[in-house]
Amino acid sequence: MPYDGIVTHAAVESLQAFIGGRIAKIYQPTPTDLILNLRSRQARGKLLISINAAFARMHLTEQAEDNPQEPPMFCMLLRKHLEGSIIERIEQIGFERIVHIDLRSRNELGDITEKQLIIELMGRHSNVILIEKESKRIIDSMKHLTSAVNRYRTVLPGETYVSPPDQGKLDPIEMDAQDLIHRIEWNAGRIDRQIVDIISGFSPQVASEMVHRAKLPHQEAIAKAFLEIQSEIEHHLYAPAIYFNDNGKDDFHVLSLTFEQGKTESFTDINRMLDRFYAVKAQTDAVRQKAGDLGHFIALELKKNKTKLKKLSKTLKEAEDADKYRLSGELLTASMHLFKRGDRHVDVINYYDPHQTTVTITLNPNRTPSENAQAYFKKYNKAKTAKQVVAEQVRQTKSEIAYFEGLAQQIESASLKDIEEMREELAEGGYLKKKRSGRDRKKKSKPVIDQYYATDGTLILVGKNNKQNDYLTTKEAYREEIWLHAKNIPGSHVVIRAQEPNESVLLEAASLAAYFSKSRMGSGVPVDYTKIKYVKKPSGAKPGFVIYTDQRTLYVTPDESLVLKMKEKPTSRQK
Repeated sequence: MPYDGIVTHAAVESLQAFIGGRIAKIYQPTPTDLILNLRSRQARGKLLISINAAFARMHLTEQAEDNPQEPPMFCMLLRKHLEGSIIERIEQIGFERIVHIDLRSRNELGDITEKQLIIELMGRHSNVILIEKESKRIIDSMKHLTSAVNRYRTVLPGETYVSPPDQGKLDPIEMDAQDLIHRIEWNAGRIDRQIVDIISGFSPQVASEMVHRAKLPHQEAIAKAFLEIQSEIEHHLYAPAIYFNDNGKDDFHVLSLTFEQGKTESFTDINRMLDRFYAVKAQTDAVRQKAGDLGHFIALELKKNKTKLKKLSKTLKEAEDADKYRLSGELLTASMHLFKRGDRHVDVINYYDPHQTTVTITLNPNRTPSENAQAYFKKYNKAKTAKQVVAEQVRQTKSEIAYFEGLAQQIESASLKDIEEMREELAEGGYLKKKRSGRDRKKKSKPVIDQYYATDGTLILVGKNNKQNDYLTTKEAYREEIWLHAKNIPGSHVVIRAQEPNESVLLEAASLAAYFSKSRMGSGVPVDYTKIKYVKKPSGAKPGFVIYTDQRTLYVTPDESLVLKMKEKPTSRQK
């Protein structure tokens, strides 16, 4: 996990400007995330605390969150006890991923009370616990732990708070190189794994970096590499950066990871780095949980329609034999003197063949010659009708498959709000049952389109679902503006807010279109672009479907780091 004790140490240091300030507002946008609005004379900011099992973290954020209409019980409890409280101390416990925030406020009687908000960022064991500072009595926590779940400690209201067990690791600032050298079993191998088990706060990434800097796994080299990293931590010589890897397993750290070989994006501020790194990944995880049933429904619809298409294709192929049935009926009618009831087949001359070839026709032995002939004519009429009907059903089924493939792609880059719009779209289309509530009577607001910015500041708009795509293309965009879409694959509608954008802007917009498409992980993705006036939505077409002409094609490779950069307004990223 990249968010280790050293990153926690740097994050806590960045929050010291809020000492003496107050907690202004508290929100809980998801069951695992808290937002504390902090204010002091020196700074203002939103502190995100997440106990998400995969992305447990704490940092200042600029991301906007959609809060539930009714705050969860834990959020209301924190508001009661902490809103308006003075922040007296923000402290990391050793180099563990445990942070204590000491708070002072007055109760209903006007008496001063001291409380402590304990943040434990330990993967699936992460928690946020509010306690009375002096007595250590737990007021409440985001997750309750009974003795049946955890024998070591119970985390329930009214219980006494017990810290997580000490792992017996060495403090990276207090220890010296010889402490490390004496603990390493040099003949056991895997020095990096041993380092993680010995030094508090060291993640596998930092241990790998230390071994990489040492070059040779002998005592003197390892000691020198440790002292170098120790100095960087002690003197706050941080180099926050995100490391993008081709396998999609990106990393980040506040220390320079020289062993990383992929593309690197550097930052001057740890909070901006963390905000950038988790902006997509944490949201994707939250959406995956929120949209689990929706994704399952879409997958089932895709499977159902693909199975249906196979059956229809088989039926259509059989229907193509209609003319054979008609020919058999006519030949039997002309040759009834050649067979009788009880015959299983008959050889007749094909009068329609210039060569007068003989044809063998299968018969039903239980039917008369006339009934056999009429049976073939019935098959002919049924197949002729089926050919027309099934051909239309094939077209409709292919349209359904394309529609649900588009929805499946949209879920991959959707926000929580996008997911709700997708649910509404499916309900309006009759695929899902409509939810009835008082809000249905309210006037529906127009879709909010995501905004991105090219390097020169040009605004680029991106639709993230079919509702947004339709609104962007048919209502928001102007006739002379440039419209882009990944060629022949599901993806977002992209509009450049300019009539004659330069080549650089076109390429950046095309990268967005490729990234928000089914070919996100591809390279050399073809992206069509044309003016809005050449993009039309056919009457009765499904949401998000358009046709276009006069297009040209660009070939680009999606770049997540570029997409994240383009999300920032130019004024905030100019340096």
